[in-house]
Amino acid sequence: MSSQDKAPKASGRQGVRGNGEVRPVFARCGLISQAKGSAYLEAGNTKIICSVYGPREIERKDETDMKTGRLVCDFRLAPFSCLKRGAWIQGSEERDLSQTLLESLQPGVCLHRYPRSQIEVNVMVLENDGSILAHAVTCASMALADGGIEMYDVVLGCALRQNGNTCLVDPSYSEECGSWQEGYGENQGCVTVALLPNLNQVSGLNADGEMREDTLADAVRTCMDGCHKLYPVLQQALTRAVKKKAPPPEK
Repeated sequence: MSSQDKAPKASGRQGVRGNGEVRPVFARCGLISQAKGSAYLEAGNTKIICSVYGPREIERKDETDMKTGRLVCDFRLAPFSCLKRGAWIQGSEERDLSQTLLESLQPGVCLHRYPRSQIEVNVMVLENDGSILAHAVTCASMALADGGIEMYDVVLGCALRQNGNTCLVDPSYSEECGSWQEGYGENQGCVTVALLPNLNQVSGLNADGEMREDTLADAVRTCMDGCHKLYPVLQQALTRAVKKKAPPPEK
């Protein structure tokens, strides 16, 4: 899916994609047969797969809540996903991403429907070409819906790179890094928003850098608009998965 933005193309983005356009997105559900739900998402060269397990009884009884369930998120970067080869052991960046992913997804899941149970969400980034947190939120939400987990709404993610007066929606890795090595300058940074599109409520907000209050507010609104542009892709993927699971009509 690609979307057009009427704003003029300011400097900062190379190629045919405008500053306000998201990358083409490919999404599929139900690729991991052993999981309760699963999803695969490509946004340009960013490739993410997610699996969902549960709900199942919490093993540690001291963590059991009698009235509500528990959501657990594990976010991993495959060693081959980055320019610099990583390790299979979860690092501090992945732990932070796991926590942010949990905070973004939790408002959309009806955990009160799963008392004394645990739902596990496992995200693996196969190729990192930017905006991995935003696309991981969308991919994980698709996997939860594919697994039949009750939700108030799906959760969509969109990222933005602010560079002075120019903003780049759905930045690639090179655009996302920007001037990190030199340090953020004035009114520069990255913003990731998680949105419940039907309720039009923000469930997660992650911002790095230094931005003016008005710039940050505009960035959040732009990301919300980007989430709405991605919604048809998620709808199509889930509809296709439901039709595939549905029993054949009786003759």
